[in-house]
Amino acid sequence: MTAIIRQFLRLEASGGILLIVAAIIALIMANTPLSALYNEFLSIPIMIKFGALELDKPLILWVNDALMAIFFLVVGLEVKRELKEGSLAQRDRAIFPAIAAVGGMLAPALIYLFFNHGDAIGQQGWAIPAATDIAFALGVMALLGRRVPVELKVFLLALAIIDDLGVIVIIALFYSKSVALVPLLLAALITIMLFILNWRKVSNTAVYLVLGFILWVCILKSGIHATIAGVIVGFLIPLRDKEGASPSEELEHVLHPWVAYLILPLFAFSNAGVSLNGVTLDGMLSTLPLVLH
Repeated sequence: MTAIIRQFLRLEASGGILLIVAAIIALIMANTPLSALYNEFLSIPIMIKFGALELDKPLILWVNDALMAIFFLVVGLEVKRELKEGSLAQRDRAIFPAIAAVGGMLAPALIYLFFNHGDAIGQQGWAIPAATDIAFALGVMALLGRRVPVELKVFLLALAIIDDLGVIVIIALFYSKSVALVPLLLAALITIMLFILNWRKVSNTAVYLVLGFILWVCILKSGIHATIAGVIVGFLIPLRDKEGASPSEELEHVLHPWVAYLILPLFAFSNAGVSLNGVTLDGMLSTLPLVLH
């Protein structure tokens, strides 16, 4: 590795820089003759097979469903530490991100419904503005490095988890035609097993990760957004073991570079490539694009 690359990776803002650059490249590719190549890349089929289990999805779904579960695992680890020993340890501070997340989902949805009250079809998209891409917000915040207060970062991380949970509940209640009951029950059983491991202070993170993968598969097969598996595992890995060591911090230390330098930039590249072909001023001034802006 060259000295220039080593120096870049030491920068606290380097992960945010990669995320922004990846998003810009995606936007350029989606609106140039490279759009076909961009779409082909996102559609690359990837299949994983374990005995009778077969998961066959295009690359973009692996990024959004699998890699982002790892992102939320790291977020869960960080937020749990702050809830136990950090800036969210006090109840009044811990409840603030929850209130902000609920307001951040409710207000955009109400504004959307207000502007589309006469459009029965348009009203069905009310949940779209309720979702927030906290990953992009964290990337932009990372550009400021140490100038950003730790409390603000923790607030956004907690907001990310609550927002993700809220969106999952909204999709499950209002947009899922059917939820597979058997995989969901298996997911609940595995979650109970993780609770027991946490209660017994089992510190072997490999056990949690193996069960976490099975949990992810079950939630995915149930029809619910599988990133919730990362949050569950992140919160149930013990902060301290019986000797006082921190298995959660050790795992976070291992995963953080992969999240910052690979997962989040790949997520940005996969989701920021919005085609602007056919966009007109009249279309932009209609109620639907305005409330989704």
